Amino acid sequence: MHALGAEQPAERVEEVVADCVTALRAVTDRKWEGVRAGRLEWDCRETAVHIASDLLAYAGQLAGRAQDAYIPFEMTPDDGTDNAALLTVIETTGALLAATIRTTPRAVRAFHPYPFRQANREGFAAMGVAEVLLHTHDITEGLGVRHEPPAELASFVLTRIFPHVRPGPTPWQTLLWATGRGELPGREPVGPWRWSSNPVLRSERLGLEGLTPASAADLGTGGDGGFAWAGSTPADGTRVGAGMMVKQYEEGVFRPEWTAYVLVRREDDLAVGAMGFHAVPDEDGRVEVGYDLVEDARGHGYATEALRALSAWALAQDGVRIVTAVIDHDNVASQGVVTRAGFTRAGEDEAKGEYLYELRR
Repeated sequence: MHALGAEQPAERVEEVVADCVTALRAVTDRKWEGVRAGRLEWDCRETAVHIASDLLAYAGQLAGRAQDAYIPFEMTPDDGTDNAALLTVIETTGALLAATIRTTPRAVRAFHPYPFRQANREGFAAMGVAEVLLHTHDITEGLGVRHEPPAELASFVLTRIFPHVRPGPTPWQTLLWATGRGELPGREPVGPWRWSSNPVLRSERLGLEGLTPASAADLGTGGDGGFAWAGSTPADGTRVGAGMMVKQYEEGVFRPEWTAYVLVRREDDLAVGAMGFHAVPDEDGRVEVGYDLVEDARGHGYATEALRALSAWALAQDGVRIVTAVIDHDNVASQGVVTRAGFTRAGEDEAKGEYLYELRR
């Protein structure tokens, strides 16, 4: 994975569109209509129109701040638009999406149906890059032309909207396999598939924003994870937790809703800490939570507020019965947080100097 700072979302959209246009420009003299695009039911021309339509639709969702549905419009090329002109349409709609991403504030979310009914600018950028990458592949495959895009583009997509997919030999091979377009040694073929943006929960004063593998990798190596932090830098515990998330991703057990959440103060969009789950719930319906705050944000009730919201969400999920927290004997402040959030002391490990707290459904 690459450092987040090197992965500017708008630039990635521009790069993938340029790669697409370069690949397809070499075959504009061929017949696209009536030639099936790879494994799709569409022909190559319909697929090219779909690329442009998706880029415009994603720009529209962000620009219009859509909250409950897709904005009701569609793009249709003029009659007589040839293949070369259709590439100009792709370039134009790609430029519109890139410009929208650059001018959309970080905290903005817009509607996308799967799986959490929202995505931020980086999520829409990753979706746009995915659409262009995959459908350029479909078209070139249909026309019998070999094309392999830059690995960085496939990695950008995988680490943002395919967090549940264990990395494979190369990012491009992995993305093709994850979308039912290729094979990977030792893995079963993929049938129906979906991508996944990061989840966001809300409390009275905070947004709890689930980390993507890309953000976790950046935090774990000293970056800011794409957030502005109160007090300028995240706490050490946040970096440790982010490293745990990266390991889960590399092992193929990362699940976006059971990851770490960055606590973002809604009034000023500053991150004040992180809170999240150590792993997915176990077979007994238990899930463990951990958290920390930057020093400048302590004493304002943020941890208690976030823990109430995250615990309530967890206990509302199927099969989850108990949320637990393990706290050192001498961490009196954290003991107060869990107690105010409704947890009760349920055990003690004297050898380790730890208390076990639980909140039950």
